[in-house]
Amino acid sequence: MNKISVIIKREYVTRVRKKSFIIMTILAPLLMASIIILPTMIMMNQDGEYKKIAVIEDNSDLFKGVIRNTKDAEFVYLENVKVEDLQKTFESAGYYGILYISPELINVPNAVQLISKQQPPIGLLQYIENSLKKEIERQKLLAYKIENLDEIMKNIETSVSVQTKKIDETGAVKGTSTGIAMALAYLFGFMMYMLVFIFGAQVMRGVIEEKTSRVVEVIISSVKPIQLMMGKIIGIALVGLTQFFIWIFLTIGIATVVKTTVLPKNNLTELTQSVPQNMMSADNQAAVAAQSANVSPQLAEFSKMFDSAMNQPWGLIIFCFIFYFITGYLLYASVFAAIGSAVDNETETQQFMLPVTIPIIIALMVAIGTMQNPESSLSFWCSMIPLTSPIVMMARIPFDVPYWQIAVSMALMIVTFLAFVWMAAKVYRTGILMYGKKTSWKEMWKWLRYSG
Repeated sequence: MNKISVIIKREYVTRVRKKSFIIMTILAPLLMASIIILPTMIMMNQDGEYKKIAVIEDNSDLFKGVIRNTKDAEFVYLENVKVEDLQKTFESAGYYGILYISPELINVPNAVQLISKQQPPIGLLQYIENSLKKEIERQKLLAYKIENLDEIMKNIETSVSVQTKKIDETGAVKGTSTGIAMALAYLFGFMMYMLVFIFGAQVMRGVIEEKTSRVVEVIISSVKPIQLMMGKIIGIALVGLTQFFIWIFLTIGIATVVKTTVLPKNNLTELTQSVPQNMMSADNQAAVAAQSANVSPQLAEFSKMFDSAMNQPWGLIIFCFIFYFITGYLLYASVFAAIGSAVDNETETQQFMLPVTIPIIIALMVAIGTMQNPESSLSFWCSMIPLTSPIVMMARIPFDVPYWQIAVSMALMIVTFLAFVWMAAKVYRTGILMYGKKTSWKEMWKWLRYSG
């Protein structure tokens, strides 16, 4: 055990002191936070370039004044002007583009064109489409000679937001968010895929480097091959866990800073004392939160999503992530170590890598499908099969997997990784001192049957 601890310490200290480890450990949470937060913040605060658009109708005033000016766009309605004539001079006249509306638009949905020299932003197109759509609906209703039509349309305009609630075994009800669960499923599944594959490949490269440099011959004179293999695997596993815990603390710190300095404080209780909370929709709550903090409804909605993410069962999630990382890593790292010991250089590993990487890739694909249907038979069985369970089960956990399924999956995982470590040790013991011979799967199978 003393010798294994020395090898573990050597592997751990050597890798932790590398600049690449320090840089990635610090930058990874920042990059992850940037990927999640920045697009939302940019979309909410994007002013855009001011656009002046000429609107032309063919001898008709059906849609005159329908599309109103915004802070980013001005719509100028022109009369007695032909589109063909304006196309040549609209840019020099200061227009961003020409919006041509045909009188046939009421019956032909695509009888409207926006002509410009640049690709128009999707937000501008949606604004134009919605404005025209509402006007067409209004004009069609007018045909029925309904009085007070504008007031009626304003009163009947409604939005619907389905709120999800979950009842646990004790009967307690709590709010959930399917969108947050899907995001976490993808995040944890992909992280597990990356960590198991990256750190497992490091084990293989480390074994090949020691074998090709003949350093392993000196080390083997002092320790047993199994001790060397386990020391290397455990040492790199500790490096991964160190990085993971640092990421957790940095992520919590970043989340706390964002919550306290950027997002609004949703103090709904003070503003809605006269309205029961269970009678308010999510949109109303977001609007009240926005009013109380003097921010946009989008930012208030983002704050609500943030709170939903923070209310996840993080204790269970972190425990399961650590367990599946350790067991999944030990399973695949032992295979990578056996492959590294059986070859003389990294090029020769290609013939052995495909059978190892196929289960990992399948697991990632199933994990992505799990976001849509976490209770499907495929997701269930792949979360039980040890070769795929570390990735698939982590994708299912945000959707509240029954504890008995997690327990069965963990038990199978422990038994399987112990069997893989035992088989890998037998291959490693023979292959680590073998040079100049092309190894095949048949040859490695013979090494497994060697006794002693």
